[in-house]
Amino acid sequence: MEPPPLSSLQEEGEEGPTVEDSSVFSAAVVPPRPATHHSLHKYAPLDWSAYFDEERRVAIPDTDNVFNAYTTGSEGPVVFCLHGGGYSGLSFALAASQMKDKARVVAMDLRGHGKSTTNDDLDLSIETLTNDVIAVIRTMYGDLPPAIILVGHSMGGSVAIHVAARKEIRNLHGLVVVDVVEGTAMASLVHMQKILANRAQHFPSIEKAIEWSVKGGPLRNIESARVSIPSTLKYDESRECYTYRTPLEQTEKYWKGWYEGLSDKFLSCPVQKILLLAGTDRLDRALTIGQMQGKFQMVVIRHTGHAIQEDVPEEFASHILKFISRNKNRA
Repeated sequence: MEPPPLSSLQEEGEEGPTVEDSSVFSAAVVPPRPATHHSLHKYAPLDWSAYFDEERRVAIPDTDNVFNAYTTGSEGPVVFCLHGGGYSGLSFALAASQMKDKARVVAMDLRGHGKSTTNDDLDLSIETLTNDVIAVIRTMYGDLPPAIILVGHSMGGSVAIHVAARKEIRNLHGLVVVDVVEGTAMASLVHMQKILANRAQHFPSIEKAIEWSVKGGPLRNIESARVSIPSTLKYDESRECYTYRTPLEQTEKYWKGWYEGLSDKFLSCPVQKILLLAGTDRLDRALTIGQMQGKFQMVVIRHTGHAIQEDVPEEFASHILKFISRNKNRA
């Protein structure tokens, strides 16, 4: 695959429905069309409870930080999911429902996203995000956690790598990184503000935001959009419309830190690793050598946009469960 230079950074939009144009942040502004009863029903929000068993509020001791986490499943390892910038834990809703019979799934809202509340929602530095995830896992499981598989999409993939590299989570059994490659991501940073500015910025209703997300935005799966998009929005009283919960454009000073040195850090993580890519993304030199040396598995998933877990949740879940099964056999 020869992706555009932004393919590994898209967090909220894309220019059109083709794989080549998919980008987390890029988005054409789609002129609103008059809403009809049919369109309102087709793009009506779906509740998280159809996909997860519980919504937990994880209060971090001795701080003002409370993180929202969706959980499902009662047996097997914990598949701990970290979403990309501008998404939320519900990005993994459909995939979680596919995995819950064989694994316990946890999908948290990162700082500044979804329903999580912190003392500084704009501090999206990689150090802070990494500390948050470690704190949530320790608060939920204590010093003796069950087997954990870290799964991270885009920005969340960077956070997952940093968490694994810190070697502070006991019983970490695997690392799954979804559609982020350092070389492509670093090259994209110069374009990110323009891409964010070109997104549709305001929506008269949640339904219209969901509709835009699949017609001109980052998603291709209407059902997933109906679950995940509402949690990425907030209501602007002054404008009487919906806008984005996470002002990514205000976090520019942290972007470089998300991806700089990521390939070497990924390769250094002392656990089984798999890289899931949407199309044949170009591996940088470190990853190319690492793959040739068998240091990680790479799977290319075609016919999907950047948000693999949302666009093709069944295939995504299948790869995660196969990874767990292989890892179990090696243990």
